[in-house]
Amino acid sequence: MVDRAVNNFYFPGMARPRTFDEAQVLRAARDQFWNKGYAATSMDDLMQATGLGKGSLYGAFGDKHQLFLKVFDAYCVGSVESVKKALEGPDAGALERLRQHLLGTATGSAAPANRRGCLLSRGTSELAAQDAQVADRALETFRALEDAFVRCLEQARAHGDLAPHADPRKLGAMLLAVQRGLEAVGKAGMDEATLRGMVETAFEGLPVAAKRRR
Repeated sequence: MVDRAVNNFYFPGMARPRTFDEAQVLRAARDQFWNKGYAATSMDDLMQATGLGKGSLYGAFGDKHQLFLKVFDAYCVGSVESVKKALEGPDAGALERLRQHLLGTATGSAAPANRRGCLLSRGTSELAAQDAQVADRALETFRALEDAFVRCLEQARAHGDLAPHADPRKLGAMLLAVQRGLEAVGKAGMDEATLRGMVETAFEGLPVAAKRRR
C-alpha cells in the first residue's frame, strides 16, 4: 500500500507546492488590469504587481488572457452577489431598495476615486468586440443583474407599489441601462447631483399603483 504521507513532501521533478496566497495575487492582478486596461498591462506589470515570477504566474494561472478571465469572472460573480444582497428583503420596501441602490450607484460613480469605472464595464468595452469569452461572461452578468432588478420590481408590483399592468422585465432592463449609463457618464466627470437626478427621473416615470398617487 502506498503511504499517503508522501503527498506532504516535495521530491525533485515534482511540481513545487504553491507558496503564495492565490486570493491576494488575484486581487493584485485585478487592480493592475482595472487601472491600466487589458492591452496596456504587460506580464512585467503583472509580475511587479503580484510579486511573482513569470514561471509562477504561468504555472498557476496560464497566460495573461487566462489570468484576466479568472479575475474578470471573480469580479462578475462578486458584483452580482453584492447587488442581490443589497436588494434582498420583503415585498414592502422593494421599490425603495432598488431606488436607493441606483442612487448609491450615482453617488459612487461621481466620486473622483471611482473614475476608473468598474472592471465589468472596462473589460466589456475594451474586449467584448473581439473576445467571445469576455463578451459571453459580460452578457451573462448583465442578465443576472437585470434578473435581480426584475425580482425587486415583481415584489413591488405584488405589494401594490407598481401598477398591475407594469412589466417588471421591461422596467428591469430599462433600469439596468440607467445604471450602466450612470457609471459611464460618472467616469467622464458628471456631477453627483445630475447623476442622482437621472435616477429620480427614471423612478418618477415608473407606472406606479393608484394608491401611491394619492
